[in-house]
Amino acid sequence: MKTRVTELLGIECPIIQGGMAWVAEHQLAAAVSEAGGLGLIGGANAPGEVVREEIRKAREITKKPFGVNVMLMSPHAEDVAKVVVEEGVKVVTTGAGNPEKYMAMWKEAGIKVIPVVASVAMAKRMERIGADAVVAEGMESGGHIGELTTMTLVPQVVDAVSIPVIAAGGIADGRGIAAAFMLGAEAVQMGTRFVVSKESTVHENYKQRIIKASDIDSTVTGRSHGHPVRCLRNKMTREYIKLEQEGKSFEELEYLTLGTLRKAVQEGDVMGGTVMAGQIAGMIDKEQTCKEMIDEMMEQASALLKR
Repeated sequence: MKTRVTELLGIECPIIQGGMAWVAEHQLAAAVSEAGGLGLIGGANAPGEVVREEIRKAREITKKPFGVNVMLMSPHAEDVAKVVVEEGVKVVTTGAGNPEKYMAMWKEAGIKVIPVVASVAMAKRMERIGADAVVAEGMESGGHIGELTTMTLVPQVVDAVSIPVIAAGGIADGRGIAAAFMLGAEAVQMGTRFVVSKESTVHENYKQRIIKASDIDSTVTGRSHGHPVRCLRNKMTREYIKLEQEGKSFEELEYLTLGTLRKAVQEGDVMGGTVMAGQIAGMIDKEQTCKEMIDEMMEQASALLKR
């Protein structure tokens, strides 16, 4: 299935794995790339040298293209931005901010830059500053979210820019990929499904929480202070929402979530930790290898698109 995105990135399948904090490590990124998609190492809040080590470890496992997600709000964003150049990374996706200040450096190094956007205005701005493509991410996705759904955001972004658009948020199978293509996208980005892959190093409790999730297990914290985060309901989210309704300050609420994603991902505390996952968690019912996932989804999408 060739599109402008597969050509741009040198990949076989139009599937990109999300650069999820604490989850998107070198093992997962390399496995997705080996399976024909584009794996991403999540820079998150990690220092530049940690990201450098992850890049080098991924190169030991795969010779195929992979990228790095740079979280622009991170205190280490500048270091990570330089590390991707020094290490010869070919693809960078960005989140939580505007990558404009690093654009010239990255373009000079021949890096393909793909910002994640949640609005038409941001997509147009990214095209103006030289982005090679954009990920239009709907509010169905796990983690930090915008206001628009994938179904409404993707076609509006497609109409507004001439660069390729990658759809994200609420995509878990071949039906979602086919639907994204119908909306005008030329690839998809997926996070939650890859969390439960066999190559993912997250704690087994985290994987099982996603596998056992129902359609109504997703909730959003932080709406009142403009920093909404989608995760699965648990003791922590109930407490957070209660305090939010009582009008607690952003600082008090942030203190409650400090380190809770790491707690869930690494220690398996799925009650007191933050279990970030998209609304499609209820569709995921088994653990598979990245290759099994990608092969299954591509077969399903191809059959639907032919029809």
